[in-house]
Amino acid sequence: MIFTAFFKTLGQTGDPRFRKVLFLGLGLTVALLIAAYAGFLMLIQWLVGPEATVPVLGEVTWLDDLLSFGSLFFMLFLSVFLMVPVASAITSMFLEEVAQAVEDKHYPALPPAAKVPFWDAVKDTVNFLGLLIAANILALFLYVLFPPAALFIFWGLNGFLLGREYFTLAAARRVGTAEAKKLRRRHSTTIWAAGTLMAVPLSVPLVNLVIPILGAATFTHIYHALARR
Repeated sequence: MIFTAFFKTLGQTGDPRFRKVLFLGLGLTVALLIAAYAGFLMLIQWLVGPEATVPVLGEVTWLDDLLSFGSLFFMLFLSVFLMVPVASAITSMFLEEVAQAVEDKHYPALPPAAKVPFWDAVKDTVNFLGLLIAANILALFLYVLFPPAALFIFWGLNGFLLGREYFTLAAARRVGTAEAKKLRRRHSTTIWAAGTLMAVPLSVPLVNLVIPILGAATFTHIYHALARR
């Protein structure tokens, strides 16, 4: 069911309406990562300055240039972790448009979806981001204790959290938040598996840029498949 939902999503990438949302999400994702990179670069330059003193070599003027250049590769690595909160922010902003495009094409007989109140959506997004950040900070201890399993812990933890968030947002449009949470608990294993399969490509630089929008569409299909059960 998960792979069927994903392939349906891929099959809709040629739809002009869906493609428009995909490109908007891609642009915003890139902008958020560039902003994070710019902030990191400014921090390096502020800490090092135009000149620095290195043991043996003495005063050097090229150290900040070297660190700034190296920071680009570091940010590509860091994007693996940054993309998880970015994915959360993207789905909160674009899920309504993505889900509506999916439903218009694949589920045209459905009545109009209920609008989730704006401040309720903002509150849920802020709460989820707090949970996401706190959980990943706590997981750092597990990464240190079990280094060989660190990547799998990262995928499993964030797959659980992202699956929980994406499914709840997709379902709440149709059945309300309370019923969406009941449905999520009933199918928690399937949703966790789908979230983990989303978290894996999120950890691949460049590929991860398109995953948030594709994930929103995929979870819309997953919701309708589980609701039919």
